[in-house]
Amino acid sequence: MTFPWRICSSRARLIAAILAALPLNAATVAGQFNLSNARGAKARSAEGIAVWLEPAQGKAPIPEGRVQVIAQKGKRFIPHVSVVPVGTTVDLPNYDPIFHNAFSNFAGQPFDTGLYPPGGTHKIRFQRDGVVRVFCNIHATMSAVIVVVPSPWYASSSSDGSFRIQNVPAGDYTLKIWHERATEATLKALERKITVAGGDVAIPAAAISESGFVEVPHANKYGKPYGKPPEDKAYGGKR
Repeated sequence: MTFPWRICSSRARLIAAILAALPLNAATVAGQFNLSNARGAKARSAEGIAVWLEPAQGKAPIPEGRVQVIAQKGKRFIPHVSVVPVGTTVDLPNYDPIFHNAFSNFAGQPFDTGLYPPGGTHKIRFQRDGVVRVFCNIHATMSAVIVVVPSPWYASSSSDGSFRIQNVPAGDYTLKIWHERATEATLKALERKITVAGGDVAIPAAAISESGFVEVPHANKYGKPYGKPPEDKAYGGKR
């Protein structure tokens, strides 16, 4: 028989352990970005801007065992932009009734899942920081970005450009930013030093200019142009 006070005692110990694991004087760093010189359909949304904090001294602790799911559904990768710390395992399930072949040949961490059917999945563990651009070798219009950061303090902006980085310990940091449609020089100029000291930090609103950004068509995993779009048929158990 389980007595009520034993349940309460176990729950209390769990809560105490969680509280003890939180950093002392933890704060929230929040802000907002606006887009300027934006063009095209994506210009209406400021969603998916990656923001993270790197300590001014030493290296940040890296959390273990984190998993990020990027679904393949409706011939799209969902979400389009993911921000994850180094060591994260990314799960790529195929929810479409057709085959997919996710791959990346970018420096962050190249990979190739190979062709796999509906209901299948592949998992990739990212062990280096960097920007990983992901495509499907069958469907040229499918793309995603995984921003692998060397920090446990990160966020991805919502559609209005706002972000919140929670549980940041007291200390000095550099605020880093990445936006898919901004140049490296633009993003470097937006970096700033911040200090967390016993209270939340509000970052003044800033504009990210998309001026100078040029979107370049990507090749397939063999480095060649995509051919005619395939006539996808629902998977019937045979290739």
